[in-house]
Amino acid sequence: MTEWDLLNFLRAIISLLIVVDPLGNIPIFIAITEGLSPGQRTRAFDVAVATGFSLLMVFAAVGNWVLKIFSIELYSFRIAGGALLLFIALDILIKTKYEASAYSAEETGAVPLGVPLLVGPGAITTVIILLESFGFAVALASVGLVAVTTWTILRFANPINRALGRVGSTVVSKIMAMLLAAIAVQYILEGITEYIRTWL
Repeated sequence: MTEWDLLNFLRAIISLLIVVDPLGNIPIFIAITEGLSPGQRTRAFDVAVATGFSLLMVFAAVGNWVLKIFSIELYSFRIAGGALLLFIALDILIKTKYEASAYSAEETGAVPLGVPLLVGPGAITTVIILLESFGFAVALASVGLVAVTTWTILRFANPINRALGRVGSTVVSKIMAMLLAAIAVQYILEGITEYIRTWL
């Protein structure tokens, strides 16, 4: 690997890690899985990483081909993902807790933790851009490394939650939910803007 290839690889990893943001997602993950036991929460996080990054691997491997087969535009991903994130954010803000206890750890881990919280329209778009900019090998390797990094960070979610305490976790989760709502609205607006541009 040349110095230029290494630089591209680092750029790909950093950009994808920023979009996935496992550290920033911990308070939201804790809020969503409040009704689960620590063991179930860990299982949900494992499923989230497996589900989210399996999806990214698919997009890293085939990219725009999947979108073309189903005639799906990227703005559709942005609008749909943003709407789901906004619903989750409002549910966390309005209710005392998100009703994840009504679902199994696997269901909660797959949706909404894996998709669209970890891997949403932004991550999918980033991987497609990496594929087109740096090639298949860099895109696939960056997805794999970010997946391992994310899984490692989420191993410490329960200790972080205990350190914050119930009040601290509640405050942080509400603040992060407001940020999540803002991000969701941004996704929706970006999707609508992209859609309008197709008609101009």
